[in-house]
Order: sequence, then C-alpha cells, then structure tokens
Amino acid sequence: MSTIQQLREQRKPIAEELHNLVNDFPEDKQWGDDEQNKYNDLVNKVERIDADIERKQKVVNLAAEQHQKRVIDTANNQGISTDEAEFRVLAQKKAFQKWAANGRDGLNEDERKLLAERMNSPRNAMSTGTGSEGGYLTQEEFASSLTEAMKAFGGMRSVSNVIQTETGSDMNFPTSDYTSEEGEIVGENAAVSNADTTFGNKVLNTFKYSSKSIAIPFELLQDSIYDIEAHVERVLSRRLGNITNKHYTIGTNTGQPEGIIPAASVGVTGTTGQTTSVTFDDLLALEHSVDPAYRNGAAFMMHDQSLLKIKQLKDGQNRPLWLPSLVAGAPATINGYDYVINQHMDQMAANAKSIAFGNFSTYVIRDVMQVLFLRMTDSKYAEKGQVGFLAFFRTGGKFTDVGGAVKVYQNSAT
Repeated sequence: MSTIQQLREQRKPIAEELHNLVNDFPEDKQWGDDEQNKYNDLVNKVERIDADIERKQKVVNLAAEQHQKRVIDTANNQGISTDEAEFRVLAQKKAFQKWAANGRDGLNEDERKLLAERMNSPRNAMSTGTGSEGGYLTQEEFASSLTEAMKAFGGMRSVSNVIQTETGSDMNFPTSDYTSEEGEIVGENAAVSNADTTFGNKVLNTFKYSSKSIAIPFELLQDSIYDIEAHVERVLSRRLGNITNKHYTIGTNTGQPEGIIPAASVGVTGTTGQTTSVTFDDLLALEHSVDPAYRNGAAFMMHDQSLLKIKQLKDGQNRPLWLPSLVAGAPATINGYDYVINQHMDQMAANAKSIAFGNFSTYVIRDVMQVLFLRMTDSKYAEKGQVGFLAFFRTGGKFTDVGGAVKVYQNSAT
C-alpha cells in the first residue's frame, strides 16, 4: 500500500503531462478525439490518486488531532503534565472499550473513575427544561471530535460559520446589509449625519437529531484489538453528518434548519435549452451577481454531477476549460475560486437550483456541545447477540445574510 508521499510523487508527472497537453496545444488546431481521450485518461489517473491521498490524509489528521486534543484538554483540566495526560487518555480509551463491551457493571472502581472523567453523571441532556430522559452526557471533547468528523459528509460544515453553545435555547442572531452603506465628508465644525445600521433578527434555534440505533455484535465488542470507540464515532459522524448537511442545504425552516439553497436568491437563470447544462458565461454571471464585498473568500458549491458538466465545458479550440492543480493536495478551482462538492444539492434538471456561489460563512451552524450517548442491552439486541448504541445531538442552521452574499444558478424551465 502506497504512502501519502509515494502517491504525491506518482501524481506529479501525470499532472504536468496533463497541463502540458492542454497549454501547449497549437492554437491553429482543433482539439480532437485523440487529445480528449488522452485528457480523460490523465484526469482519471490524477483524480484517483487525489482521492487516495485525501482519504489517507483525513484518517491520519483526524486521529492525530483528536488524540492530541484529548491529551491537551486532560492536562489543562486536571492540572497535570502532558505525559501523565497521555497515560490517562489511553487508560480512558480502554475503559470506554470495556464499558461498551460489558456495561457499567463490568468496570472496576478505577475504570469507573476514569470513565467518569470523560462522562458527566446521567442527566437530562436533550431538552432545555427538566425531564426524565437518561443517559451519559458526554464531555465537550467527544462532541468536538464528532463534529470535526462530520465535516467529511456533505460540504456545508467545511465552509459555514460554526458556533458552539452549551445549551440549546433559542438565540436571536442579528442580520444586516452593509453593501449599500457609506460614510461622508464632514466640513469643519459641521455635524455628522445619522446613519444607524439597520439590523434584522433571525432566531437561531436547534433541533434534536438521532443517530438511529447502532447494533454491534458481542464478538466485536469483546475483541480488545478492535477500536470500538473509533467505529462508533465513524458511524455517528456519517449518519448525523448526512442528515444535518441535507437540512443545512435544503432544509425547509419548518421543524428543521433553514437550508442555504431555499434561502438564497437566484443570481442567474439558464437560457432556454439549458435544463441540464451551464455555460462558462453563466458561471461568470453568477460570480458577478454577488457583490464584490462578499467575493473575498467566496466559493462555488454543487453536486458532483454538476461538476462533471463544468469539466466538460470547452474553449474556442474545443479544449477543456477545467484542469486539476499541479500540486497534490491543493484544490482545483473554477475561475480562481474554490469549489465544494455537496451531494444534497440538486443535479441539473429543469428549474433546478444546481450551483451556488458566494461567501458561505454567512450561513451559521450552531452546535450544542453535548452528546447524549446511550448503551442498550434489552431483548431487541440480546436475542441477536448484539448491543445497541444510540446518540442524540442538537444542532441548527440559519442563513443570516440579507445582502445577497450567496446566489444560485437555476437551470432553465425548458
């Protein structure tokens, strides 16, 4: 299995050959089938290597970041050295593994104390008042590692403004449009004009999400080599990441978060016949439909199949307009802007809002930094030789801009 460095070395000559193929193509010729076939082959090779690099790098980075954060948090919270904190984190991990396999009764007193350092006493976690719900309310560091892992699913978390709160009660979030505001020249001894910024308000509330139950066989739980904590976290992040990203993207704002696509206005509509396509001129028009004040840090967002349509766009010589970066790990761009793949956006179809562009930091995701984590051993699972796990997580999202920070491209109706 190739290392990340070996993959980067494999990628470099392929990417250079691809760029040379397009950039050095004679201006007096038309791009033909032979060139296109070679281009497609090289692009496929680069993308396969990039996907492999990204997959390996995410695993390495996430594991290292989560472990290091736990060590530092433990050292700071308990006033101990990082070496001692390292020992405690590893011991806590073993205690968690044992708790997952055998429950609280399977722990000795020292292991219960270790686990208590990562979990508060059982109490109601998922309502803003009081109630009878029970379970283990995990500490913030578990919630932090979970939400970090959720970035890999969907795209919205990677570009939005994510804030964290301890409780889930409604929060009034200010909105304003500063693109039309300006100052003034003031004469000597003259009074300044009044120009109070007009603030709007949106209620940034949260919703209770369930991971749905996760069934794990006894045999896997009892295997001391298998990292059950990492397995559970992967399942949680995938399930919660997918459903929350869907709502951040296309949520109705009724009983679920407000989606960025329904909330944003249309910047460009495709001309008749563009029900499943987009032109480069339309992409430029979409870019310029967003005020320049918002274009610093802006990006495109689309479904992977919409990206395919853009990759198929050609210039006057019939050459592809899209090229991957020469540097492994550096993102490819569209007209100099980054792009984000979001599989919850519409694919191109009649009237579909298939591409968004703008500054997505104006979309605010609010996480309650508590995760209620339950272990279930009732007959539903025991009869099948399984233990069930279930997590509840509270989050919400809102598009807080009123000045057009994000606009969408809508395919034509016919």
